[in-house]
Amino acid sequence: MSETSFDYIVVGGGAGGCAVASRLSEDPNVSVAVLEAGGGGDSWMVKTPAAVIGMLPTSLNNWAFETVPQPGLNGRRGYQPRGKALGGSSAINAMCYIRGHRWDYDHWASLGNSGWSYDEVLPYFKRSENNAAIRNEYHGNDGPLRVGPLQSDNPYPAIYLEAARQAGYPLTDDFNGEQQEGIGLYQVTQHNGERWSAARGYLHPHMGKRANLQVITGAHATRILMEGKRAVGIEFLQAGQKRSLRAKQEVLLAAGSLQTPQLMMLSGIGDGRDLQRHGIPVAHDLPGVGRNLQDHPDFTFNYFADSLDLMGFSVAGSVRMTREFWRYQTQRRGMLSSNFAEGGGFLKTDADLPAPDIQLHFVIGMVDDHARKLHLGHGYSCHVCVLRPKSVGELTLASKDPLAAPLINPRFLEHPDDIETLVKGFKMTRRLMDAPALAAARTRDKLTANVKTDDDIRAILRERADTVYHPVGTCKMGTDAMAVVDPALKVHGLQGLRVVDASIMPTLIGGNTNAPTMMIGEKAADLIRAGR
Repeated sequence: MSETSFDYIVVGGGAGGCAVASRLSEDPNVSVAVLEAGGGGDSWMVKTPAAVIGMLPTSLNNWAFETVPQPGLNGRRGYQPRGKALGGSSAINAMCYIRGHRWDYDHWASLGNSGWSYDEVLPYFKRSENNAAIRNEYHGNDGPLRVGPLQSDNPYPAIYLEAARQAGYPLTDDFNGEQQEGIGLYQVTQHNGERWSAARGYLHPHMGKRANLQVITGAHATRILMEGKRAVGIEFLQAGQKRSLRAKQEVLLAAGSLQTPQLMMLSGIGDGRDLQRHGIPVAHDLPGVGRNLQDHPDFTFNYFADSLDLMGFSVAGSVRMTREFWRYQTQRRGMLSSNFAEGGGFLKTDADLPAPDIQLHFVIGMVDDHARKLHLGHGYSCHVCVLRPKSVGELTLASKDPLAAPLINPRFLEHPDDIETLVKGFKMTRRLMDAPALAAARTRDKLTANVKTDDDIRAILRERADTVYHPVGTCKMGTDAMAVVDPALKVHGLQGLRVVDASIMPTLIGGNTNAPTMMIGEKAADLIRAGR
C-alpha cells in the first residue's frame, strides 16, 4: 500500500471532499483516493435525524474540539464539534439546507476572486441539489444531495410562524430563492425521513462500484509529502501503522477549516516563524495559513413548556417516544425524523443593510450548552447569531504532534460591533418569542426573564454565547499577501496542492456552511477537469 499511487488524493471525507472525489471519479480514467480519519458515516445513528442529540454533545463521530479561552466570552472555552466520519460535519449537523445570500458571493468576486460571484456559483448549487419540493430557476432536481421539507409533523413550527406574523416580521417560504429575508421553515438534507449527508449523496453509492475510487477510513493524515515545491503524496496513520500514498496529479485538502491548516502547518507550510518555534522545518513560508478564522457567535433562548410535542425528559415523554420510535420504523415520519432546528429566519438589524445580518434557528427542544446540559421537562429554544462578525481569529499548532488538537481562537465578540449587533438580534428574537402565539405556549423563561437593560443583555451574551458551528476562512482564497489559495483553489507558490473546503472562504457567508462547501467541491472538480 505504501507504494500505491492515485491521480488525486482527497484528504478528508467531508462535504467538499465527498463532492470533489465523486465528480472526479466519474471519469473511469482518473483514479481517486479519499482518506477519512473517522468511520464510514453509514450507521443508524448518522441516518436517524434525531440521533444528532447523541453525537453533537459527545465524541461519537465527532472531534469535539474546544477553543482557547475567549476574553469576549468571559474567559470561557467554546465548544467546537466537527464531524469525524465520511460526510464530515454533514454527518452530525442539523441538516439545514442554506446557501447564503447573493451578496456574499458577489462580495467574494469583488475581492478579486474571479468566477465566484453568485451567478457563477448558482449552477454548482443546482448541480448538487435534488429538491423534492421546489422546482424553479433557483433549484436543482436531479443532483446527488437530497433536499426537502421535514416529515416530523410537529405543530410547533406553525406556532412559530404565527408568532412571526404577530411580531410583524416578514415571512419567506424559500431561504435559498429570490428572497432570503424573513421567517420561515428550513428545508433539510433528508430523504424519506433520513439524514442525507454528503457521503450518502456523493460517495456511498459509488463505493465498491467504481474501480477507480478508493475510500480509506480510519486514516489520520499526518503530513503532506513534498518534493521541493510540489506536493506528491500523503503520509497517514491507520490502526497505529504509518502508511503513505502518492499523488500523480494533485493532493486535495478537504479536512475542514480546523484541520486543513493544521495539516499544512505540520507539513512545514505556514508562517515560518511559528513553524520554527515548534521545530518544524519550513517547506514553504505562507503566513496566511491558519489566519482569518471566522465563525458565527450565537446565543440561545430557552423556555419550558408543557407539551409532549416538544423534545424533553419525562415519564410521559418516554412513553410518547416509544410510540414515535415505532412510527419512525414503519413510516419514517414523526419526532425521530426531526432535525430539532425546524424553523429559522434571516433578519436585518438595520433596514439599510444590503443583506440580513442575523440568523435564527427555532428548536423544538431546549438546547443548553450544545445539549451537554440536560433538564427534566420539555421546552423549546431559539438561537440567534451574527452572520458577518467583524471579529477575526486564528488557528495555530499546539505542538508538532499530528494527533494533538490545534489551538482554536475565533476571538468571539472581541470586536465591539459584534456584541452590539448581537444585542439588537437578542431584542428582535425576544420580540418574536414574546409574541402571543409562543408566549402562550411556555410555562417559564429559563434564562432571560430578568434580563431588562442593554447592559443585562451584554452580560448574558458574554456569559452564554458560543458558536453555531460554522468556522471558515483559515486558508482563504484571494490575491493579497495573506491569501493561501488563488481563485482556482491552488495553494500560492506550490504545485500539486489545492484546498477544497470551507477554509477557502475569504469571508463568512450569511448562513449555514454545509451546502456552500459542497458547492466548493463541485466547482473544484470543474476547475481541475478544465486544467486550471
